[in-house]
Amino acid sequence: MDYNTDRNKLVLPEYGRNIHKMVDHICTIEDREERNKAARTIINIMGNLNPHLRDINDFKHKLWDHLALISDFKLDIDYPYEIPEASHFLEKPKLIPYIEYPIRYKHYGKIIELMIKEAIKLEDAEKKSAFSLMIANHMKRSYLTWNRNVVSDENILNDLKDLSGGVLELPKDTKLFEPKDILVSPKKKNKQRKK
Repeated sequence: MDYNTDRNKLVLPEYGRNIHKMVDHICTIEDREERNKAARTIINIMGNLNPHLRDINDFKHKLWDHLALISDFKLDIDYPYEIPEASHFLEKPKLIPYIEYPIRYKHYGKIIELMIKEAIKLEDAEKKSAFSLMIANHMKRSYLTWNRNVVSDENILNDLKDLSGGVLELPKDTKLFEPKDILVSPKKKNKQRKK
């Protein structure tokens, strides 16, 4: 039996083994003009296999780069574009720095802290109270997302007070959303089949 694990590894698997075999074959053709003609034919086939690439700028250039890559840059033909060096494909991409913000309560997230800062800026006491209640409900929702255990409203109100530096304080008897209203439970399937 001939297993894929026993065969040569495909450089670009999206083109399939037959394209790779064709490229290997044209590398063995001695006549340069014949190699050029065969390469153009393979480029047309590669374009037909991946029509989604046609939406990309320099579609043909990309195909010629792929041909050079599949041949391990050993194919001696007249390329219509400048072919990049093999070392270009070996270099690793630069790491994108991940910006970490100091978050006091990670289960609430950075957005809650930003919302609290905006609520502190409000001058209208009624709007500030309504916004604080909305933030507290969102804090409870976030808490229950990460911890399915029931959390008391008192804990959420204390965390709100702590995060706002004591500026946003709701009365201790404030009722937040109930967990059953926040958590969505999967609907029970009807086990009885209709006949």
